[in-house]
Amino acid sequence: MKHQYRVLAVALAGAVALGAAGILRADEVLIRGAKVHTVSERGTLDRADVLVRDGLIAAVGSGLVAGAGATVVDAQGRSLTPGLFGGITALGIEEVEQEPSTVDRSTVYGDGGHGGGFEPRPEFDVTVAYNPGSVAIGVNRVEGITFAMVAPTALPDGTMFAGQGALARLDDQPDPFVAGSRTLFVDLGANATASSGKSRAAQFMLIEQATRESRPGTPPRDGDLRLLTPTGREVLARYLAGGRIAFSVERAADIRQVLAWSERNGVRPVIVGGAQAWQVAPLLAKAHVPVVLDPLVDLPGTFDQLGASMENAALLHRAGVPITFAHFVAPTANARKVRQAAGVAVAHGLPWDAALTALTATPAEVFGAGKELGRIAPGYAADLVLWSGDPLEVTTVAEQVWIGGRPQSMRSRQSELRDRYLPHAPKSGGM
Repeated sequence: MKHQYRVLAVALAGAVALGAAGILRADEVLIRGAKVHTVSERGTLDRADVLVRDGLIAAVGSGLVAGAGATVVDAQGRSLTPGLFGGITALGIEEVEQEPSTVDRSTVYGDGGHGGGFEPRPEFDVTVAYNPGSVAIGVNRVEGITFAMVAPTALPDGTMFAGQGALARLDDQPDPFVAGSRTLFVDLGANATASSGKSRAAQFMLIEQATRESRPGTPPRDGDLRLLTPTGREVLARYLAGGRIAFSVERAADIRQVLAWSERNGVRPVIVGGAQAWQVAPLLAKAHVPVVLDPLVDLPGTFDQLGASMENAALLHRAGVPITFAHFVAPTANARKVRQAAGVAVAHGLPWDAALTALTATPAEVFGAGKELGRIAPGYAADLVLWSGDPLEVTTVAEQVWIGGRPQSMRSRQSELRDRYLPHAPKSGGM
């Protein structure tokens, strides 16, 4: 077994080195003899091959043949999955959370004359600040995270309208954002009361006013105080015309209000957080509204989370609610921990295959990339991860990551620092 592991490691290292040196382009790759978790109707295939050509999956099956000059990787029965979703993060727009000059995920405009720090600016778009060379991206990518929602974060003294984000593939491309994935983020509940007159009722009042302002054919009346800028009205109008709005909300009562508002306005809502979502699972399932949750939230951090349960994911899945995962504690640095969160959900009743789907195909579908990412099937992007063992076990490591068929470096700043400062192992016969 040790010999087989060395053979695989040498093959992978050679493929990465050749790609990095520009000697061999990653136009065609054959991964042979893997346990392929397709996350499709084909299920899991033992000892199957995956052929990658021009950044896309060309074929999945047995006995596949690659062209001359292709990179061939012998997986030796190890698990191959689609690249994993890193959740809702600030990857690429936040480097060091405690250093303001490196944080571009939120903004405060002042009270704009409305009091309480509330000046809704839905036009705020964090994607223009994205840095593909961020150290945090590499740290998460080496652990199998290949795409994530790069999103703004509302500050307690800011506004409920956090702004816009989009789905990014975490390679080194300068424009990594997936077409059709743009999402508006709105923060509700206890975290937003400081910016809305200390009342949830005021939050929905202000959202209703912003909605009316953005509707075509509703000119201001004399003396009206406008909440939105002209650009803000244009942006919100686009989302009100069938766009996707992610609501950060925890309480079951607030989720009901979000569902009612979304139905009235023809909006596609996504619930983010949803500690008490299991309490309204039938309503969510009926409305086909997905929930982005953290299975590690098992105790109430706020009064909004009094109904937190480690069975949240299992109960929502059983009711037919689409779910996906995120890690809400330091989500940028810890995006990679969604794998651990998925394993915890499995330990509390979620089927294993459903957990993997929640890390791959479901987030792609929720955020508009369902025909491009999240599955191992012909025509999908060749964003793949080869694992040392069960992908949902914390002791398992990603042995190789591909994005668009290109092998990614399996070193990060953390491994560089480890190798620089960790004392070398003592030589035989000495200390």
